[in-house]
Amino acid sequence: MKILSRTQVLKFRFFLQCGKIDPLSKRFSSSFSNGSSFSSSETYGNGKVSPFMNDNYEKNEAKVEGMRKTVYDLCGVLENGLWGPDVEEALNVFDEMSQPEVIVGVMKRLKDVNVAFQYFRWVERKTQQAHCPEVYNAFLMVMARTRNLDYLEQILEEMSVAGFGLSNHVSVELVASFVKSHKLKEAFGVIEMMRKFKFRPAFSAYTTLIGALSAANRPDPMLTLFHQMQEIGYEANVHLFTTLVRVFAREGRIDAALSLLDEMKSNSFTADLVLYNVCIDCFGKVGKVDMAWKFFHEMKAQGLVPDDVTYTTLIGVLCKARRLDEAVELFEELDLNRSVPCVYAYNTMIMGYGSAGKFDEAYSLLERQKRKGCIPSVIAYNCILTCLGRKGKVEEALRIHDEMRQDAAPNLTTYNILIDMLCKAGELEAALKVQDTMKEAGLFPNIMTVNIMIDRLCKAQKLDEACSIFLGLDHKVCSPDSRTFCSLIDGLGRRGRVDDAYSLYEKMLDSDQIPNVVVYTSLIQNFFKCGRKEDGHKIYKEMVHRGCSPDLMLLNSYMDCVFKAGEVEKGRALFEEIKAQGLVPDVRSYSILIHGLVKAGFSRETYKLFYEMKEQGLHLDVLAYNTVIDGFCKSGKVDKAYQLLEEMKTKGLQPTVVTYGSVVDGLAKIDRLDEAYMLFEEAKSIGVDLNVVIYSSLIDGFGKVGRIDEAYLILEELMQKGLTPNSYTWNCLLDALVKAEEIDEAQVCFQNMKNLKCSPNAMTYSIMINGLCMIRKFNKAFVFWQEMQKQGLKPNNITYTTMIAGLAKAGNVMEARGLFDRFKASGGVPDSACYNAMIEGLSSANKAMDAYIVFEETRLKGCRVNSKTCVVLLDALHKADCLEQAAIVGAVLREMAKSQHATRLP
Repeated sequence: MKILSRTQVLKFRFFLQCGKIDPLSKRFSSSFSNGSSFSSSETYGNGKVSPFMNDNYEKNEAKVEGMRKTVYDLCGVLENGLWGPDVEEALNVFDEMSQPEVIVGVMKRLKDVNVAFQYFRWVERKTQQAHCPEVYNAFLMVMARTRNLDYLEQILEEMSVAGFGLSNHVSVELVASFVKSHKLKEAFGVIEMMRKFKFRPAFSAYTTLIGALSAANRPDPMLTLFHQMQEIGYEANVHLFTTLVRVFAREGRIDAALSLLDEMKSNSFTADLVLYNVCIDCFGKVGKVDMAWKFFHEMKAQGLVPDDVTYTTLIGVLCKARRLDEAVELFEELDLNRSVPCVYAYNTMIMGYGSAGKFDEAYSLLERQKRKGCIPSVIAYNCILTCLGRKGKVEEALRIHDEMRQDAAPNLTTYNILIDMLCKAGELEAALKVQDTMKEAGLFPNIMTVNIMIDRLCKAQKLDEACSIFLGLDHKVCSPDSRTFCSLIDGLGRRGRVDDAYSLYEKMLDSDQIPNVVVYTSLIQNFFKCGRKEDGHKIYKEMVHRGCSPDLMLLNSYMDCVFKAGEVEKGRALFEEIKAQGLVPDVRSYSILIHGLVKAGFSRETYKLFYEMKEQGLHLDVLAYNTVIDGFCKSGKVDKAYQLLEEMKTKGLQPTVVTYGSVVDGLAKIDRLDEAYMLFEEAKSIGVDLNVVIYSSLIDGFGKVGRIDEAYLILEELMQKGLTPNSYTWNCLLDALVKAEEIDEAQVCFQNMKNLKCSPNAMTYSIMINGLCMIRKFNKAFVFWQEMQKQGLKPNNITYTTMIAGLAKAGNVMEARGLFDRFKASGGVPDSACYNAMIEGLSSANKAMDAYIVFEETRLKGCRVNSKTCVVLLDALHKADCLEQAAIVGAVLREMAKSQHATRLP
């Protein structure tokens, strides 16, 4: 068949438009096939072609060529200079510029949306006429091609006011262009903008975006679009329902998936085999095995015959759920009376046996496959090797690798599996030997091989070896990909080598690799872990600047880091940023927010956030329940926390030691110790592995109410369980003894703590010093103070003021004064008791003027001076002949007496 020339095509179109030619005419076809043009003698049917037709055609052809040249020249002017008076002057010479065909032609060729917009408006001004619908649609196509939406709202509004329609093709292209560049948020915005101005997005625009959102696992926007389609009159089909069900089920949102299935049935759609297979696969993979079985039986009841995909999928689901007996029964049902075995089912069953550690049964299936005349493929052997690797059976895996050559030649995947398991086992030399064997077999390590080795070495903390492999790569043969960089950046960052990780990130940019959210997540997390939060913030800003949209995992991790760094308001802002990005906060998002707020002292917000989670339809996992329960306990809502504990049990979730620990601690803090102890016993009875924290909560609770014998019994049980009390445990007991004024017992307990190799901390020493000062054993307290200093521990404000006051009262005025000055120099703020003790001590030591200076400082700081202190100071000033200062103190004393007298009056 000969190809028509452009001139012949134009002739054909001209005659067709004139209605003079039947395109199927043999005579017309033959005239083209021999390359000749029409002559005046050619006939069609019973008539002749008039001579004037040639003249009309030639005029039309000339017109078309003229327009084409005008379009070409206009584009040349527009593309070769910045818009301005010169460009406008150059455009004025074109007579045909106002013709819609010319404007559309120009729009089709322009690559800059800003130039197109300037031209669009210039023609309007020049002609003083509005554009036709075709021009508007052509301009929208420029936006689609350039993926620039700066003028979308303006243009759609004008079209809406003018009553112009939006073509389906343009509607689809606007959405598809952003989908192709993975800018799903912008694509969603395009559809929203169309709806804002009452345009009806094309059916294909919706389905294109829904398909892209499905691949990105974004179920909520998908459902929004689906409902929009129904609202504007588009009829859903089984394929659309299948897409939605797949994503919701895959995300574990079972209720939403089932609701869609019910909606489909209510619309009289009949589920097909594909939908049933999707349901079996997706529901099964999220652990809903019984529902997968239900779909299997339901499809049979509907008269559908399960195919190999159905059986293999359900077998895989059962194997994953460790319901191996059911999987075997189903496999036998499939394999019964089949002369040719289903290879996929065999491979799935082999994988199932291997995952369960039943390798003899897996080997038996290989032999059975051979007996049926089907040689096991390399995939079957790779399944076994994978399972052997997971079980750590390296030697057996190497043996199977040698034996498999009789049936199937090892492929790249085979060698990668072996290298992976050897690297996991720390046998780097053996892994390198396998790599050599691979080369001898004519297979060369691909980037997957390199990635496996680097990833495993990083996880084994062998960073130098991982870096050596990376540096030794021949970029002409095997260039590093984003996963290579990601593994090494994360490995370096986790070991604190964040500067090296950042240098590698820069190298990644230089090699034209585009960092993904995983790389940015790793960098942010590791900078924060190293205490370099400002660098972590800079990484996030750089990511946004480079056009990489954060996903939910990154924002959750970033929010967690920010809260742990104490930036509460920034953490709140990031939670709102999740919503602003068009993402939906998940259970982890709320858990991080609640945990961060509770740690920062905003536990009262737990109630509001908990019910917000419920309204969102989120299913709480154990971690989320633990976080919420802890928040309720710390905000005083212990009964609500107890209620949630019971709710966990009814939902089949097993409370952990953290769950019980939070509620026990909450009850102990409000002196409901008998309930706390009963819950403690319940946790033991169901086999919860109790830790030191929960024992310490009870010791603290019993100690604070003076039930010290019970606190000792809890400590004894803790030690009998083989647990070691930590400093917090001892501090709880010491604090109870001190408050009960059993200081000698406290000192024995303190010595036991040191004997059990538990180092006292600043709080421990503070408790002991405070206790000894209470019973006026100031010199003994000072011994503890000195020991604390030798340990490099920093006293808190209470300890400082207690020790200063104690030394002053004991007559050790110089030590007290030195400590007093050091305390203030370090930023400490003495209280009234401390000031009064210093004034009295200095006065008693005949340092009247020093005492007076402290007296003036006390008044200046707004602290109260006791009348007794004033009397002691006044006496010291008189003895030292400091009469002026004595007069001031005397006046203060008289004012205090007047105030006291006034308060006694009725």
